[in-house]
Amino acid sequence: MKKIKDVPYWSLVSSEALDHVRSSPDGLSSKEAATRLTTYGENVIKPKKRLSQLTLFLNQFKNPIILILIFATTISAVTGDWFDAQIILLIVFGSALLSFYQEYSAGQAIEKLRSKVQITCSVKRDGKFSDIPSQFLVPGDIIQLSGGNMIPADGLILESDDLYVNQSLLTGESMSVKKIAGAVLKDSELEERQNCVFMGTSVFSGNAIELVIETGTATQYGRIAEQLTLRPPETDFEKGIRHFGFLLTQIMLILTLTVFAINVLLDKPAIDSLLFSVALAVGITPQLLPAIISITLSKGARVMAKSGVIVRRLNSIENFGSMDTLCTDKTGTLTNGDIQLDGAVDLNSQESETVFRLAYLNAALQKGMRNSLDETIQKYKELDITTVQKLDEVAFDFTRRRLSVLYREAGQDKLVVKGAFNSVFEVCRFVELDGVQRPKDGNVVAELEKRYKAWSEQGIRVLGIAQKKAAFPKKVTVADESDMVFMGFLLFSDHPKEDAAPTIQELARKGVALRIITGDNKLIALHTAQAVGIKITGALTGKELRLMTEETLWRQIEHINLFAEVDPNQKERIILALKKKGHVVGYMGDGINDLPALHAADVSISVDNAVDVAKESADIVLMEKSLSVLNRGIEEGRTTFSNTLKYIWVTTSANFGNMFSVAGISLILNFFPLLPKQILLLNFLTDFPALSLSGDSVDEEMVQTPRKWDIKFIQHFMFTFGLVSSVFDYLITFILFSIFRETQGLYQSGWFTFSILTELATLMVIRTQKPFFKSKPAPLLIGSTMIIGVVTMLLPYTPLASLFSLEPIPLKVIAILLLLIGFYIAAMEGTKYFFYRHHRNH
Repeated sequence: MKKIKDVPYWSLVSSEALDHVRSSPDGLSSKEAATRLTTYGENVIKPKKRLSQLTLFLNQFKNPIILILIFATTISAVTGDWFDAQIILLIVFGSALLSFYQEYSAGQAIEKLRSKVQITCSVKRDGKFSDIPSQFLVPGDIIQLSGGNMIPADGLILESDDLYVNQSLLTGESMSVKKIAGAVLKDSELEERQNCVFMGTSVFSGNAIELVIETGTATQYGRIAEQLTLRPPETDFEKGIRHFGFLLTQIMLILTLTVFAINVLLDKPAIDSLLFSVALAVGITPQLLPAIISITLSKGARVMAKSGVIVRRLNSIENFGSMDTLCTDKTGTLTNGDIQLDGAVDLNSQESETVFRLAYLNAALQKGMRNSLDETIQKYKELDITTVQKLDEVAFDFTRRRLSVLYREAGQDKLVVKGAFNSVFEVCRFVELDGVQRPKDGNVVAELEKRYKAWSEQGIRVLGIAQKKAAFPKKVTVADESDMVFMGFLLFSDHPKEDAAPTIQELARKGVALRIITGDNKLIALHTAQAVGIKITGALTGKELRLMTEETLWRQIEHINLFAEVDPNQKERIILALKKKGHVVGYMGDGINDLPALHAADVSISVDNAVDVAKESADIVLMEKSLSVLNRGIEEGRTTFSNTLKYIWVTTSANFGNMFSVAGISLILNFFPLLPKQILLLNFLTDFPALSLSGDSVDEEMVQTPRKWDIKFIQHFMFTFGLVSSVFDYLITFILFSIFRETQGLYQSGWFTFSILTELATLMVIRTQKPFFKSKPAPLLIGSTMIIGVVTMLLPYTPLASLFSLEPIPLKVIAILLLLIGFYIAAMEGTKYFFYRHHRNH
């Protein structure tokens, strides 16, 4: 929305701002909102490019090798070889169509899953508030904001109640800033606009009504994003794919250029040599890798969704599978999350209506960050507080760990403080015992701390309640939290989940170490850990962490699996220290205090009922806060990763072996061992069972440990199994050449058949570390492999054979080929046995 008469909107009062965007206190009508959505577009920074089906299909030809092949084929056609050129182009077109179909199907499935987890906001339209996805906001909308909300658009505050906003994304300020209604000077800088809120920032505490002024790329954040190329950090998976691509490119360039040069020197036709060399490059390259990745990831995401795990960023599935350390709070994860108020007691540990009423007033009147403890207090018993007038509050923060509310009742001003026992007790100068106010002396301190410790050791969460009666200014500050009177305790319980202990044991068996990071006190955390069977190897409090240098933390962190009484920034520090030690770290959080840690983690995990900022920051969203759901997700992540690796192992070893042999033998024979169209057909036919690997069953041992990319391992695998394949290729060359001599067509037919059958055998052998007959493939993989095997055997005897220059193979040669396949499988099994003995960690 542009300025009117060069007056910026932050210098307008509420009524002027509403006129400015042609809105009213009742908001827009649904019809008007729809019209504006068409005018201004969706409220997103970078509108998601929805590729048309044609564009997606054309993208399949972006591969430079494919483009070179098409160019060389066109030249071949122009020079007279129209028939073979058409066959080659037909195969290339078929491969592109297959890849397109798989990628398109995978993309459609993922869009459906992502729609399940959307950030919504409460918008006033047609005079009523309702929740809609924030991408459909338009200028003129009126929205509600509350603690934990992600602010979805730039706008003006119409009303506010103790609203504090974290806008460090735009200003760099680490502390939350207060926002209030009212015009400011038109030349105010962004950080001085206390009446404005901005897209991408978040509500720390309080409530407000916002008038949306600017959306999408017109926002402050949108303008910055347009000037920057914002790329998310490269994941371990993406890095592995990139390095793998470099490896294949080097091999492909060396092999194809060498073969082309030598064949030309041997006086073979230049165009034929070029076509042959480029076909070799296509044969070596796992063309379907992008499609395989899309299929396996989308399939993994769909299976995880059935288990209650929604994947927001697909590549995080791979990190999920390689995660070896999981950091989580205990509430709702290790415990039921069903917090119960067991009592409001005085200093004699007796039930006290006074203590409960003070707690109830504090919980009911505060308008900052809502939390489960405040809700529990209000549900415990409803009180009539209509005679109470709230005056002000000092919002909760994770450093003070307490909340103060100032109210007036019967002409008397009172400040009531609720929070962590130690945080409340430290601002108290007096205690109330048996209705009498007394100084807080050493004996009282020792007795209350002893009682607090005893409760904590039983797993009871303890909050302190204090009050002060005095004449206060209209606005209270942290400085007013002094000389308080300690009144009593609130006792809460949250019992461990029944399935927590076995799930933790299962995670440990999978190589995932669990670390508890909580704001609760150390004694409660220890009690919960013991209740669910976690052996504590080391514990550290936030106070102790503050005194530690980074180097000391790095040295000690391997032995510490419990962090208690920590603040949000310390959570982030812990995550970064674990990453520094080489761990792939997952963090599970659902509150605004978890935001720094979620950003720092390799895998950020949240839940569907989390605050907006936590859910928006997460790679993975659980529909239920449960370790068992998370455990299933980890297993599926590893399954997905394993199936991706299977494709790479199979195609690199089989393709490299076959093409290396073809390249070498082409330099010996006076004709090409395989024609370019035969190489491409071989590659096309073997793609079908390779695609089935995305849904293959995975051996249990392949999901029992975290899995990571290892380019050196892939390189060793490719050369080892590829050379075994090449040995048999040279053997079959000797046999076929001895039988057929100069009969080019029969020789090529025999090698074409043998190459496909050996690649299918390679697929069945290499897909498992066990002997192949002890690991059951998925039915689709078995079916597609058998079909392609039968098609390959029959093809030389069909009318289609002439299209690909294939000739019928004598039965005695078929028998020799099948016998060699048996020896080939035995050799591959033996190689696999010794290879994995040498590489035990894979």
